[in-house]
Amino acid sequence: MSTVLQTRAVQGGFRQRVIAIYGVLALFNIGAWIWAFIAFRANPLLLSTGLLAYGFGLRHAVDADHIAAIDNVTRKLMQDGQRPVSVGFFFALGHSAVVLLVAAAVAVTAAALEHRVEGWKELGGVISTSVSALFLFLIAAMNIIILRGVWKAFNRVRRGLPYSDDDLDLLLNNRGLLARLFRPMFRLVSKSIWMLPLGFLFGLGFDTATEVSLLGISASQASQGVSIGIVLVFPVLFAAGMSLVDTTDGVLMLGAYDWAFVRPIRKLYYNLTITLVSVVVALLIGGIETLGLLADQFKLQGAFWDVIGTLNDNFNNLGFVIIGVFVFAWVASFIVYRVKGYDNLSVAGAE
Repeated sequence: MSTVLQTRAVQGGFRQRVIAIYGVLALFNIGAWIWAFIAFRANPLLLSTGLLAYGFGLRHAVDADHIAAIDNVTRKLMQDGQRPVSVGFFFALGHSAVVLLVAAAVAVTAAALEHRVEGWKELGGVISTSVSALFLFLIAAMNIIILRGVWKAFNRVRRGLPYSDDDLDLLLNNRGLLARLFRPMFRLVSKSIWMLPLGFLFGLGFDTATEVSLLGISASQASQGVSIGIVLVFPVLFAAGMSLVDTTDGVLMLGAYDWAFVRPIRKLYYNLTITLVSVVVALLIGGIETLGLLADQFKLQGAFWDVIGTLNDNFNNLGFVIIGVFVFAWVASFIVYRVKGYDNLSVAGAE
């Protein structure tokens, strides 16, 4: 009986920590949007740009490096006997600090050089769009390779073949360039809060399209005379969206590893879903950017190119698309999991 009470007490403490951290996230996200509404009250059109920055934050959190870092540390801390719920939260805070500082510096520089770089605006737009699209396609290609490996492992389990947790861990550990570079540092993390400096180090890489795009938003608005105080709303919205998904990733990963002791299929399915979401969003945004650039440079005409032009002319509204993809993917994956009855699969020879 005492064991049952002890288990309930542990579960109750875990629930309270999850509720507390999501309470902080709710305040952060709601506060960021209240600031946005106040800051943009004189220019409501900037709200769509703010939504795009928020969408970029959501998308950035499913980059391979974020998933790999949170995955590795969560697994390591669980092996140490902990149940960490704030790994993703502290990682996002450290990462956000870099985004905020660099976005502010870029905005100040753009405002100072406003009248000196007028002739370079068009060329700069082409370069920034090309770099952004290239990064997105690289992210998608890397995640497709990972997705293929997880899908093969998932199908082996569905056929009742042996499952090796070590094989999956080896596959997932290859996600993300920065995650590979900083992998030795994961072993030094003994508490969730140490993910804050690690997130800061990851942020210094600035190697993903969403961060490049966010800097472009900050620079563009500053060069148009928008005050630095208002420009900072964009990186804050970015950080709010990223923190929400990074924290959720950590909590879900914790749940996935908890479940894996009983049903390893859940861990496979979770990784399958989150990697697929990353691929779809990266290809979607990168494809729209690339096709829009081609249409502008080669003056392409026709119904298809008109649609592409409209999407690029209203690029800020892609924040809605990103959020929609996230919601649809998670709801659809949950329904498929339940309908297919994957929980009822027995994993032969689980190691």
